Amino acid sequence: MKIEEAKLEFIQTWGSLGSSWGIPKSMAQIHALLLASNKLFSTEEIMETIKLSRGNVNINLRELSNWKLATKVNKIGERKEFFKAEYDVWTIARNIASERKKRELQPISEFLIRMKTEKLEGDKKDIKHFKELIKDLSDLVQQLEKLTDILIRMNENAFFQKVITLMK
Repeated sequence: MKIEEAKLEFIQTWGSLGSSWGIPKSMAQIHALLLASNKLFSTEEIMETIKLSRGNVNINLRELSNWKLATKVNKIGERKEFFKAEYDVWTIARNIASERKKRELQPISEFLIRMKTEKLEGDKKDIKHFKELIKDLSDLVQQLEKLTDILIRMNENAFFQKVITLMK
């Protein structure tokens, strides 16, 4: 298989994986394109390679930058903006985990904390069932937040670095 074919297959596969994780397919495809190449890409090159509109590419490049998965690079003498991916897989994993925690876990955690203290009226059995559900969900979300925090700090910690090295 030629490298260009492999890269295109990677872009398609990463895009499908991203959409199954709730990330826009085009965002995941742009990320895959940047990841799979060690060159800088302009917006136009991304549009041409993946066959996406300028607006779609611009929005998704902004999101990739927000997630710290891609950065803008200026070239001397060029008016165009160029982009490159973060290539370190541990940094990618930490950035994704951090962003997912902020966007998904923290809002539900805040809601569950509020529900635990909310004064409810109605059938006592329904209230008891609901309060138990909220407590169990809150416990689960707290554990997920702790696991996410461990992943985020994992590669920064000397102990975890040694464990990861031993696992290879």
